[in-house]
Amino acid sequence: MPPEPCLMKVSGFSFIRNGIKYDYPFIEAILSIEPLCDEIIVAVGSGDDQTRDKVAELNSKIGNKIKIIDTIWDDSLREGGKVLAKETDKAYSTISVDTDWCIYIQGDEVLHENSIPILKKAMQTELNNSKTEALLVNYNHFYGSYDYVGDSTRWYRREIRVLRRRMDFFSFKDAQGFRARSEKGNRKLNSKLTNATMHHYGWVKDPRAMQKKQETFHKLWHTDQWMQENIPKADAFDYTNIDSLQKFTGTHPEVMKSRINKVNWQFDHDISRNVASTKEKIRRWIEKKTGWRIGEYKNYKLIR
Repeated sequence: MPPEPCLMKVSGFSFIRNGIKYDYPFIEAILSIEPLCDEIIVAVGSGDDQTRDKVAELNSKIGNKIKIIDTIWDDSLREGGKVLAKETDKAYSTISVDTDWCIYIQGDEVLHENSIPILKKAMQTELNNSKTEALLVNYNHFYGSYDYVGDSTRWYRREIRVLRRRMDFFSFKDAQGFRARSEKGNRKLNSKLTNATMHHYGWVKDPRAMQKKQETFHKLWHTDQWMQENIPKADAFDYTNIDSLQKFTGTHPEVMKSRINKVNWQFDHDISRNVASTKEKIRRWIEKKTGWRIGEYKNYKLIR
């Protein structure tokens, strides 16, 4: 008989503000990790829509697994998206002290249900291996519609989304990943790659909602002058300004089907007219042949 699975406690955590206003699939995000979690911490920023009510409503439907942390964003942190990391840390610091693994998900990400057994097995396998500090998941980055994914090397292909609960771990820069505090400032987490897949829907919204997001979200990174020079005023976002996409041939998470069926805008992209520089073409060719992506930014230390 196979050995009994290791007993472990798993906590999910996330943050969100004005998720309804900017059309984030934050409810789907929470639902996608719920089967893995004993508890889910959601830091809900003070906003001007019913985001908190939606999270509270969901909590009553899934057995009161969710713990809502009410927060106020520091909108003065207009550099590098620091406020996003700060909100992530607020949720992470509230996770139960007896938690073994923490699953992080952002409001525009959804874990595919096929990845649930993959992550569960990886967490069980690595539970008592202290050298493994985090687990990596692969990404599909959707753009314009649910039918296209970005395929240029500017899209990150993997990131930490499972990590141990440790006081020296913190959200790094704009909350894309995590680091550990050290005497030298910080260090990358020792991470193992899994075959789990996260779907990133941050660039799939009604063009009007996307335009609103562009006009406000970039304030977390840039000055008012930069905003005036780089973000045009418009009623709807122009999705046609993209270098390279490919048709998505896989399946979307089940929790996304209702949202996908309600799409009320049209976006088509002729992949034969993709634009790529010579350098980009060389990078892709080498990656296809060897699996190595030249110049890839890795916010982690990959271990075997």
